[in-house]
Amino acid sequence: MRLQLSDLVYLSPELTLVIAAVIISVLDLILPNKVNRTILGWLSIVSLMISTAFVIYYMRLLNLSEDPLAPVQLLNLSYRVDDFANLFKLIFLIGTIFILFMSIGSVKKEDIHHRGEYYYLFLPATLGAMIMASSGDLITLYVGLELLSITSYILVGIRKGNTKTNEAAFKYIVVGGIASAFILYGMSFLYGLSGSTNLTEINQALQVSDSSFELLIYVSFMLIVAGLGTKIAAAPFHTWAADVYQGAATPITAYLATVSKAAGFAMLFRLVYLVYYGVGGQDSSPVFIDLFMIILLVAAAAMIIGNVLALKQRKVKRLLAYSGVANAGYLLVPIGIGLHSQFPHSSNFSELYFYLIAYLFMNIGAFAVLMAIERTTGDGELKGFAGLYYRAPYTAFAVVILLLSLAGLPVTGGFIGKVFILLGALQVKAYWLAIVMILTSVISFYYYFSIIRQMFMRTNFEAGSNKLNLSVPIAITIWISTVVTIILGFFPNYVLSYINDIFTIGTDFFIR
Repeated sequence: MRLQLSDLVYLSPELTLVIAAVIISVLDLILPNKVNRTILGWLSIVSLMISTAFVIYYMRLLNLSEDPLAPVQLLNLSYRVDDFANLFKLIFLIGTIFILFMSIGSVKKEDIHHRGEYYYLFLPATLGAMIMASSGDLITLYVGLELLSITSYILVGIRKGNTKTNEAAFKYIVVGGIASAFILYGMSFLYGLSGSTNLTEINQALQVSDSSFELLIYVSFMLIVAGLGTKIAAAPFHTWAADVYQGAATPITAYLATVSKAAGFAMLFRLVYLVYYGVGGQDSSPVFIDLFMIILLVAAAAMIIGNVLALKQRKVKRLLAYSGVANAGYLLVPIGIGLHSQFPHSSNFSELYFYLIAYLFMNIGAFAVLMAIERTTGDGELKGFAGLYYRAPYTAFAVVILLLSLAGLPVTGGFIGKVFILLGALQVKAYWLAIVMILTSVISFYYYFSIIRQMFMRTNFEAGSNKLNLSVPIAITIWISTVVTIILGFFPNYVLSYINDIFTIGTDFFIR
């Protein structure tokens, strides 16, 4: 199928970012050097908001209008405008808006000389994430992945005068390139097994394949899991995360920890359920069981290794990096427990998506606080939080809420999200995984409460850091993140009902 001119209307969210990125990059070139580049940041935020409005509009057309549309499939099913993609696009766009917003007025403190490039490079990165969420073909999936990856490499290394940044960028490029090669190699096996790059056609071929293909199916799956495990920083593929998080500018670290990670989960969900689901002809076949067990083993490893390594960290970015490794494990659980016919369970998407929302806001809030601490003390050490309650009591209260949510304590969005995932694991009788979740969550209390202890029980902070340097955008970001975290904790049913009303995995995902 050729792409018709009338089809471009369904690509309005993506085209908005493409056009905006081109216009803003040209403006950056022609504007005099004396002009403050902050205006480019505001233009980038406006373009992201317009793209968000288009996504919401098409969600209403697909679900809430009097004459709802069927999921739109373009270019011979290779690009899908469906509820799965739209929900993930909202996470990408909203997360990027907040990250750019908290950067306004703070970019100089990060020693970023090319501030115009810094602002508009978030647009193609987010575009790549959106392509990953909408792709129904291996080629478009990989194009979206590389667009996000290459732009992220540039963003990580944008502070060219910083030695740690250069080291982080080099490591990120090398590890990211290897991960992309693993994914591409795994995809090549899928093409060889099916003769197609379309996800549903590959799945149909794998379901009727004979036993001689089983080894190749295992190899392709393990290569893809290894590659995407690196992209989402899930142990044992996490070794790059701490150094890259530490070396990158804080807003870019926040982007890698939230939007980029969410894009990896969108791609993994697409591949697992559109390609590998039902391999062997039924969900009780040995191959099918083994593939999903691999995901659960990676999830368990990420929860254990991430939380244990976070215990000894004194730099907050590295602590949040290993916290992200552990949270990648929690987010893998809904994907790995699958859709069981023996033990009825079909809410894995809503469990994954709800926790992603909570994870997005509690991490963006935490990184916004860290930006304020860095602006005040000059570094991101744990001791920078010393006496925060006495310097900025309201901000300290917000930090407590965000950390309680990250630790999974009531009544916060993070707690409710973990409870839903835990109940899903218990529902399919994955008791060993539930035990790992509970024990690792208990371990996480130690390092999250070490920050709280610094804020309330350490009063010997340096005299030069007696007042927190809190800009208006950072303050707004902190409080919006805190309020959303509280709302998710007190009113989760409203959010879950909305997700379930919009998305049903049987009708909105498995479309042929």
